[in-house]
Amino acid sequence: MTVNIVKVGGGIVEKEDTLGQLLNDFALLQGPKILVHGGGRLATTLASQMGIETQMVDGRRVTDAQMLRIVTMTYAGLVNKQVVAQLQARGINALGLCGADCDILRSHRRSPLPIDYGFVGDIDRCNAAALIALLEQGITPVVAPLTHDGQGQLLNTNADTIASAVATGLAAQADVTLTFCFELAGVLRDAHDESTVIPHITADSFAQLKADGIVQGGMIPKLENALNACQAGVKRVIITRADQLSRPDTGTVVTYQ
Repeated sequence: MTVNIVKVGGGIVEKEDTLGQLLNDFALLQGPKILVHGGGRLATTLASQMGIETQMVDGRRVTDAQMLRIVTMTYAGLVNKQVVAQLQARGINALGLCGADCDILRSHRRSPLPIDYGFVGDIDRCNAAALIALLEQGITPVVAPLTHDGQGQLLNTNADTIASAVATGLAAQADVTLTFCFELAGVLRDAHDESTVIPHITADSFAQLKADGIVQGGMIPKLENALNACQAGVKRVIITRADQLSRPDTGTVVTYQ
């Protein structure tokens, strides 16, 4: 089985025009496919409207009990179901899930040391069999960035990490291509110049780019997850602009070596 896994960031899913274009391109992808989405910007906006401060450390959200309620409502509710409805309108039989559904993503709460991120989960396993069963029935999973610990606790989990874990879980049984779609043309050497796309990044070059301050913020966990997926057997990882999904020759290709 060949599977396309596409991760789309919150900055794309929260805008009607960019989401529409992305879903048009996603719907045209042939064969089994999975969409993983974020929604962090909308969660931040809703938190602010409710008087709740958002804290970020190295591109990752600190999630206390109040923030967990907000991200659950936003990710698994509003954003997920809007995406599912839009895919149904495009003839894609989509099913909205978070990690707790069908036990697809089991995690544990991250250690509070050295930084206490609160109700944030680090993934222990992906139930690849459940996802493959859905794909074999012609169902397209749409996965929200929440996991669970098996003891009834939902945990906020970075959407890039979700995408990487799903890709890694399926890699043993399928030929997997993982594409991270966001607002930029790829990983940029100059964040203000989209002509400076870095065409290829390896584990070694990532370490240097990070040390030089070229890669920073939310791009750090994105590349970490891309490299983890490559190391675990994912055939191809691409980081590209959402409107380039139909052009696999663009963006930044990530390989371990």
